[in-house]
Amino acid sequence: MMAHIRNRIQGFITDKERRLLYLANKGLLPHMTDEEYLKHKWKSMMRTELDLENPISFNEKLQWLKLHDRNPAYTRMVDKCAVKEYVADKIGEQYIIPTLGIWDDPDKIDFDALPDQFVLKCNHNSGLGMCVCQDKSILDILKVKRGLRKGLKQKYYLYGREWPYKNVPPRILAEQYLANTSGLELPDYKFMCFHGKVRCIFTCTDRFSAAGLKVTIFDTDWKKMPFGRKRPNSSQPIPKPVHFEQMLVLAEILSDGIPFVRVDFYEVDQKIYFGELTFYPGSGFEEFSPPEWDNKLGEWIHV
Repeated sequence: MMAHIRNRIQGFITDKERRLLYLANKGLLPHMTDEEYLKHKWKSMMRTELDLENPISFNEKLQWLKLHDRNPAYTRMVDKCAVKEYVADKIGEQYIIPTLGIWDDPDKIDFDALPDQFVLKCNHNSGLGMCVCQDKSILDILKVKRGLRKGLKQKYYLYGREWPYKNVPPRILAEQYLANTSGLELPDYKFMCFHGKVRCIFTCTDRFSAAGLKVTIFDTDWKKMPFGRKRPNSSQPIPKPVHFEQMLVLAEILSDGIPFVRVDFYEVDQKIYFGELTFYPGSGFEEFSPPEWDNKLGEWIHV
């Protein structure tokens, strides 16, 4: 058979392997290398053996990049505070969401000084502790502080061994709340960049709908692509952003010289705002539907 064909593993991982992953996630196995951990994690989640000698798929190559593409600049680029200056230097201050404050302790936040609407998030993780406040008058501040304390304690690097997060100093960031004056939902546009070239884009919509989040993938001509990932496609038409061509240019500037990175933008009343940079979507453990697209996107990463 072809070398890249993987034999599916029968059944689940053993209890011993499950315990190893649990302890490693807690930072209790300091002698387990990142490579050993990722092989255990891959087997647990993907039901195959991880081939780091001859990676083929998109997800496999993300694991390879975690281990072998360790540009020190990536730590600054995943830090939600530090990345603002980095991006402003690259494409301009006008694309940066205004910062309302930065703290290292939730008790230092002066909620009275914050506007009625704002966003609070930790700078070193992916959502834990995040607060999107649309009406401060009904905000449970004690609950928000508890969430932020939990987020600050999270060692985000340990879960997927996304090493750029390992040395980000945990802080709390407050940002301006973004909304269109029309009141319509604010989609985010995520540009998948391979060696400085945008190959596809996906949108996240319907976040607060009863049916849940939809993820819809487009090519660079804004035509729907025939695959999905964890979330279903939207059944509703999604208009191309007004400044789509400019977003393409900005994404390729920010991704220049990087094997793979996802560049996120918002468009608010026809103004572009930078969201974040993501090196390992789904931590490289999110399957494709149909599965052959995992390999197709893998062809776009040269390792």
